[in-house]
Formats: sequence, structure tokens, C-alpha cells
Amino acid sequence: MEPMCGRFVLFTTGESLLERVEELPGVGEVRAPDATPPPRYNIAPTMPVALVRVGGERAQLDAARWALVPSWKSDASGPPLFNARAETVREKPSFRAAFARRRGVIVMDGYYEWHVGDDGAKQPYFVHLPDGELLWAAALWDTGGGRLSCTMVTTESSDPLRWLHHRMPRLLAPGEVRRWCEGNADDAAALLHPAPAKLRQRVQWRPADAAVGQVRNDYPELIAAP
Repeated sequence: MEPMCGRFVLFTTGESLLERVEELPGVGEVRAPDATPPPRYNIAPTMPVALVRVGGERAQLDAARWALVPSWKSDASGPPLFNARAETVREKPSFRAAFARRRGVIVMDGYYEWHVGDDGAKQPYFVHLPDGELLWAAALWDTGGGRLSCTMVTTESSDPLRWLHHRMPRLLAPGEVRRWCEGNADDAAALLHPAPAKLRQRVQWRPADAAVGQVRNDYPELIAAP
């Protein structure tokens, strides 16, 4: 099977992005010390992503390397840890400390997933919510190698996306974000299941341009097949 969610999109930036974060239940002031990232239509592992961390009545948005470097590592050597399986995230040495104490969300306008047909042909799809709503993906963060990095938590897939791939990001409903970020490990563990049905039923998809397979391609037309 193809690895899941290895590319995504964030074109909502600047004040619009900060306002969306402020709209999350219970989140007040939002800080972005290094500004918000520029629009990107083909974000791949090891690239900077928008990581939101929530604490108290405040949230902070930072650029983080998409591929976790655990605190006990001095560099980013080895395979990039850009996905963490919900089923094993509490026990795996690379993730367990981050899961216990360092949880956040990766912000997306949508993500790409490749469907492999019966004939072996691969077709990318752009997965998103209607009306320009953002997706909030459960994430873990750490600071190994002296740099902020993160990984996206994934679960087994569930309807209506089961046909597309056997895995999917753990998309958080807005009301789950603070619990994921600020709850204790048991609170967070209770969220290690597919996204709520009400959220999943609102997800939409459409064929994407096959050119998304090349990281150097980064333009708006990728999110719709020609």
C-alpha cells in the first residue's frame, strides 16, 4: 500500500490564518512570532508546516519541520517520521515522550491522497472541507537537533474515505483541539480513533493534477485535475 498523507496544502495565510485559529473554542490570543507561512500547494515531508500549540487562553503558531526529530536525537538522520500511527504512538520510543507532553495541530486547507486502482494506476485526490474550512490534524512536536519538528497522527480509515486509502489523518473537530493539546495522556489517548463521524461526513474530495507527484511543482492548479 502507498504511504498515506505525504503531501498537503495550506494557502490560508496571514491575518486570515490567525483569525481562524482564534475562532477555535476556548482559544484567545494567537501569536505568530515568525509570521505565518507563505501559501503552498505541495507541502512534502521535511518542509516547514504551520504548527499550532495551545496553552491556557493563548495559542502560538510556528513553522516546524514536518518530520519529527525526537529530543534524544542530535540530528535529523534516518527515515523522516512524518506520520505516527495512532495504534502505537503511546509506546513507540520515537513518539511516546512527545505524545505524553508535546501535542499540537498541523493546519491544512486540504491534503492529497493517492488511490491505487485495480489496474495499479495511481490517481491523486485533493481532500478538503467545504466553504474553505480548515482541517486541524492531530500532531506531536519535539525539538531534537535543536529545531522544532512535528509529525501527523494517523488512524485507520473510515467511511466515507475508506475507499481512498486504508489510513487517514486524525482530523480533529474544532471542539477537540484543546483536549488534544492540553489534556493529559489519557485524555489524548481517548481521541486515538478515526475522526468524528459528523466531521468525516462533511469531507469532500476531487481528482488532483498528477503533477503533484513532483515536489518542485507548487501552484494552485494542482488541487484540481486538468
